Amino acid sequence: MKRIYAKEEVCIGCRLCEIYCQVEHSGSKNIIKTFKEETPPPSLIIVEEVGPVSFALQCRHCDEPYCAYSCIAGAIYQDERTGEIIHDPDKCIGCWTCVLTCTKGAIWPDRRERSVAARCDLCPDREIPACVEMCPNEALYLVDED
Repeated sequence: MKRIYAKEEVCIGCRLCEIYCQVEHSGSKNIIKTFKEETPPPSLIIVEEVGPVSFALQCRHCDEPYCAYSCIAGAIYQDERTGEIIHDPDKCIGCWTCVLTCTKGAIWPDRRERSVAARCDLCPDREIPACVEMCPNEALYLVDED
């Protein structure tokens, strides 16, 4: 199971991880077009700042995924092979039960076209998620916990 972790001691709260996440999940995958010509997708990673400490918050792909257990539409489920938590926005009905049950606070609304849940998908088309690869301070790192 792959998971993204943050090193709070080197995160400066620049939010570049949020920007590159949005670009990666945009139609164009181009930073200018994402923000100037398209409605940008929500970032699937959020930088939280508490006093002098900054850290990135995203889906932890939990071993006990309460979001998946509580999803009445079956839109969130755990891949039996990889352990990754998968979200199918086409099945999502926007009831927000997953938002309420996520113990990490890592699911939020994507209200671009219709209200559906949004959460980190580990950039399935990439070897390394965009946020991890583009972080200038290497504050994010990917661990394969198999």
